[in-house]
Amino acid sequence: MLLLLVAGAAALRAPSGLRCPRFTGATVLRSSTTEIMMPALSYLAAVFVGEGEDADVGVPVGVLAETPEEAKAFSGGPSGGGAAPRSQRRQRRQRARAPAGDAPESVAVAMPALSSTMTAGTIVSWLKGVGDKVEAGDPVMVVESDKADMEVESFDGGLRRRAILVDEGTEAAVGDVVALLAPTEAAIAERAARRAPAAAAKAPAGDRVAASGYAKKVAAGAAPTRRRRRRHRARRPRRRARDAAAPRARAPGARKPSWTPTPGATTATPKAAKLAKSKNLDLAGVAGTGRFGRVTEDDVKKALGIAEPAKPKLVPAGGPAPPPAGVVDMTGMQKAIAKNMEATLAVPVFRVSKTVRTDAFDALYQKLKPDGVTVSALLAKAVAGALVKTPLMNAKYEPGAFSYNGDVNVAMAVALDGGLITPTLRNADQLSLADLSAEWKSLVGKAKSGSLKPEEYTTGTFTISNLGMFDVAQFDAILPPGQGAILAISSSKNVVVPMPGSLLGVGIEKQMTVTVTCDHRIISGADAAVFLKDFAAAVENPATLTK
Repeated sequence: MLLLLVAGAAALRAPSGLRCPRFTGATVLRSSTTEIMMPALSYLAAVFVGEGEDADVGVPVGVLAETPEEAKAFSGGPSGGGAAPRSQRRQRRQRARAPAGDAPESVAVAMPALSSTMTAGTIVSWLKGVGDKVEAGDPVMVVESDKADMEVESFDGGLRRRAILVDEGTEAAVGDVVALLAPTEAAIAERAARRAPAAAAKAPAGDRVAASGYAKKVAAGAAPTRRRRRRHRARRPRRRARDAAAPRARAPGARKPSWTPTPGATTATPKAAKLAKSKNLDLAGVAGTGRFGRVTEDDVKKALGIAEPAKPKLVPAGGPAPPPAGVVDMTGMQKAIAKNMEATLAVPVFRVSKTVRTDAFDALYQKLKPDGVTVSALLAKAVAGALVKTPLMNAKYEPGAFSYNGDVNVAMAVALDGGLITPTLRNADQLSLADLSAEWKSLVGKAKSGSLKPEEYTTGTFTISNLGMFDVAQFDAILPPGQGAILAISSSKNVVVPMPGSLLGVGIEKQMTVTVTCDHRIISGADAAVFLKDFAAAVENPATLTK
């Protein structure tokens, strides 16, 4: 028997006893982004997580058996007994939604893992204000991952965002709680009141009390005391009278702000508060220009009269931009690229190059260009056809095994400002040139706007790096992690070649050099040569690409 340990299963596609062939497209589990294939010839014997339910990482969701008889005879549960009742699983999920000590009705918003290599993310902006109602599926924040800026949706509805634990522009590790959702303000107050006695009981002797950053934030928003409530009730009539005497004008149809500053309260960014404290500056007298009226570091500098650094001189139109000076921190995407490139140093690779004639290819492109067909689509189609004929080039290495991919997903490198990403044309061997072109244009647009979904840039089984538009004679590409090969394509150039029968015995034809980088643990030189031969045949006789 084999336990299936899968998290986030959204649908179990195979009923008990159904045969699950290896790599034939018989899907057993589907998560929100990935279909999970069976590792070997097997039969599904039991299901522990029903359709539409989720499961924690490492929790068994089913059992595989080697024969139909074993599948039918199996009657156990995840740990030898029957599967936990639905009510118990729901209670476990509710307890896991928020940190220990939280009210059952409160839900923690955690930093999600938006890619397989993401370990931390920076909150670019909050899309929901404090007090806004949050429904399931509503975007609540924009997170900068190691690949792109992405909106993060809420999985719970009917709640209101009541606490922010990580400010905009701040990085948080994957899994860290960044905000809290609750149905009412009283739920947050009750949660803080419950945590206060526990914190006091654990406090060490003496005047100094040790507390985590999270506890300090909770303590800052502790439950209101009787004196606070009386003061709040006393201020309410005065506030209403003041608002009635001087109502704020609002343009017709303007949206009501979701946040109103508390009278007498001053909010500031951490850097601004630190700078003001070091200079003994009272923030109450500083006008905030940040979001929701927050005092920013620039506001404090302006109040202190600190001179801003001299701005670089403008370069006349057409001139080169001034180069950056000093040490510049990497973005999340740049850090991920550096990490992936370092990981490939441990992979034994080799490279094979081939010269390919492109006259017929260029002629076909010019013919199909008015119909919206792109060079990228033509190249992807040629590569996909060669991968179908040489499946090993579409495989990847796993310790002690060859991992063949059932789909031909061609990823193509796209340069962005300050980074690189590889949008993926999935099932490229099954799509027409028109479909490939339309899909590629859509992917490039999403890549430049930072709106690619993880499955649109993490599912490639083979990568193309094309520098043909930069007048490059030849180059080598670095093998991406999790793939067996990558193809580097250079520019087409006019070359003088022997041409019997011509007036001078020579002629001119267009040629380009392509170089494939391969993982030598699973691919040999002969495999790479056969792949390049099939690719060159498709480019030199491109009529096959239109079929």
